[in-house]
Amino acid sequence: MNDQHPDRKPRNTPTRRQFLGATAIAGAAAVIGAAGSSANARTSRLVPGVKAGRVNRPGANDTLRIAIIGTGGMGTGHAYALSSFAERGQADVRVVAIADPCDERRASCHQGLAERQPGTDVMHTRDYREILARDDIHGVLVGSPEHWHAQHVIDALHAGKDVYCEKPMTLRLDEAMRVRRAVLDHPEQIFQVGTQMIMLPKYQKARQAIKDGSIGTPIWSQTSYCRNSPDGEWNYYGLNPDWKPGENLDWNAWLGHLGPREWDPKVFARWRRYRDFSTGIIGDLLVHVMTPMIFALDAGWPTKVKATAAHMIDKDMENHDQINMNVVFENGHTMVVAGSTNNEVGLETMIRGNMANMYLNGRHVNIRPERAYVDDIDRQEITCPDIGNDQDQLRLNWLECIRSRQPAASNIDLASKVMVAVDLATRSAWDGHGYRFDPDTLKASRA
Repeated sequence: MNDQHPDRKPRNTPTRRQFLGATAIAGAAAVIGAAGSSANARTSRLVPGVKAGRVNRPGANDTLRIAIIGTGGMGTGHAYALSSFAERGQADVRVVAIADPCDERRASCHQGLAERQPGTDVMHTRDYREILARDDIHGVLVGSPEHWHAQHVIDALHAGKDVYCEKPMTLRLDEAMRVRRAVLDHPEQIFQVGTQMIMLPKYQKARQAIKDGSIGTPIWSQTSYCRNSPDGEWNYYGLNPDWKPGENLDWNAWLGHLGPREWDPKVFARWRRYRDFSTGIIGDLLVHVMTPMIFALDAGWPTKVKATAAHMIDKDMENHDQINMNVVFENGHTMVVAGSTNNEVGLETMIRGNMANMYLNGRHVNIRPERAYVDDIDRQEITCPDIGNDQDQLRLNWLECIRSRQPAASNIDLASKVMVAVDLATRSAWDGHGYRFDPDTLKASRA
């Protein structure tokens, strides 16, 4: 089996490779399809109308000019957070353009920015290509649904923009490898993925302590992201009866390569609950905890992944409400990951070494020796500062990197490894098989 997702067409969709003809954008939206994702593959084809652009690097005294693609909950949250940095004097930045196929969402975000950024002219459009065509924009923040991430990122890089992409980096592994190729093809540009826990100092300290041999050889680790959502996870995203496809919402443009389909406001608002549009718990929640652990361990690529999943309580949700994963890395380390939307008591975040154990549940790093090594290793607490809002710190890191041209904290190599674990666990959760990944060919196969 190659690195594509299991052979399954989305419901009501003739093919994942078709061009849509219903609207200008959808008609231009080539499927993020089956192009090869080997290390030598080039980037996927661009949406027609996206022109190559040069990187617009800001001067020392220039205000950073940022655009947002996607003004749903996350995109609007990012827009307001960026504007708040300017209000608080944390960064000289303005949101100057927003794009979304839903007029109501876009208008709401635009009004909020007008209140937060008085005097700033904010362009707003359904067509994200109009944003990418501007040569006065330094960076683009991709806050669109997962199935659009890859195309938006690749197009933005081609247009010469620095990019911040919401997590998960992509919906599928083949898309992730094409984004990886695009980022590597544009080394002069900044690329950040929105997994903010990478900014927590404890993971930097843990990585160094492991390198220093403080716990011996890391044998296996565990982490989790668990919630209890009695009304159903992601059902808190409301449905607006005023949404009218063809009038104030371009449904086909939103669907992109996953259309055409009949209008479904639940899919539009709560797409994380649906298998075709999201990996659910795995990509939306577990990426947060896996990313910093993979960084701290520095164990190479995931090479074997097995997951079990169930519909325990929220049987109305198409994606699973319970996930358990085992991820084996190149050096043999095994990570156990658990996710639930029915019970909030998760696993203790820790890394087990042959000589000592590392506990990471709190703000600090605590190391306790194994009984056989109590005379060789002292108990210790590595204290870490309180950095406040880690998501704000990740956003600020991206803005700082746009100025300094230094690599961003949540980078393409780390995100690529995370996406291997996400995609292979998703496949395994649905079909019950284990999966392998070859770091040399960047290909996945059934175990």
